[in-house]
Amino acid sequence: MTRKTVAVVVGRWQLVHQGQEALFQAAFGLAQEVIAVLGSAFKARDPRNPFVHEERRQMLLANLTPAQRERLHFLPVRDYFDDRRWNAAVTFGVTALAGENADIVVVGHQKDHTSYYLNNFPRWRQQLVDRLADVDATAMRRVFFEAEDPDAALAVMAPHVSEPVRAWLQAWSRLPEYERRKREHAAVAAYRQKYTAVAYMTGDAVVTVGQHVLLVRRKGPFGEDLWAVPGGHLERGERLVACAIRELVEETQFPLLPATILAALQGAATFEDPLRSARGRLITMAHHFRFGDMASLPEVVGSDDVKEARWFHRDELAAMESQLFEDHFVILDHFLGLIRD
Repeated sequence: MTRKTVAVVVGRWQLVHQGQEALFQAAFGLAQEVIAVLGSAFKARDPRNPFVHEERRQMLLANLTPAQRERLHFLPVRDYFDDRRWNAAVTFGVTALAGENADIVVVGHQKDHTSYYLNNFPRWRQQLVDRLADVDATAMRRVFFEAEDPDAALAVMAPHVSEPVRAWLQAWSRLPEYERRKREHAAVAAYRQKYTAVAYMTGDAVVTVGQHVLLVRRKGPFGEDLWAVPGGHLERGERLVACAIRELVEETQFPLLPATILAALQGAATFEDPLRSARGRLITMAHHFRFGDMASLPEVVGSDDVKEARWFHRDELAAMESQLFEDHFVILDHFLGLIRD
């Protein structure tokens, strides 16, 4: 019995260009079915990920024939910032779509250090495709979001982005979300000009009282209106745990004394993936301060650089992934076990 061949193409597809489309054409030539793994799914928009996974799906479909669309399947996969968990999620999802007995081939090209994932699936065959020169999604996003006129940007992008995708982007640029993405893109560019060190340290505070978790709603310019754990930049001469407690008090007016907060420290973990923040290389030490049940939750109020501070029941958090800033869903999952693998 002949085994069905299924090609797997992995990417974020954050502005689909002709180099990426070439991967799919190669995949369709190799296999009866193709699976597009949509990375960085479910998370909130940011400058590296301005399009949600359903929008990326629409862009990928725009340039395909009806017959190809019938052969294409989509597998959204979240960022775990943990290769073991990410590999397992991709393997499980692809196997569920392709079937246990399928002959699976991973189609890709060696772009840079971010292409290491191609070697993460030794049980699957690998087919490398030559990369089209001078085609890069990061450069295309800069053109699209830095131009005064999106139509002029799309004209400049014409040699690298197909007409159906340009038409989709032109329509999308009329939505209010385009202006929000432009503002945050500009804010990140200004941030990187100001903060030029290889990396910066921050301290974060995951505070739980019984089954409730304290979150803050950000003012911006980064992640405006997204929910986050309290935290911020480490000051000169400051310990990381002291930074987390200081930021907690400044942002929420948390009413307990710093010594009482420190006594509730349950654990800490470092989150240092190079891509965890669109602003640059930010390494954070997140601290879990766990308090038992209280007669009433401590009164909090948003202050400093946040709009609001609020207690959430932990059962609410799993549905909030797309509303959480940067990798804060992953931070919460680390301490509270929100994701069921």
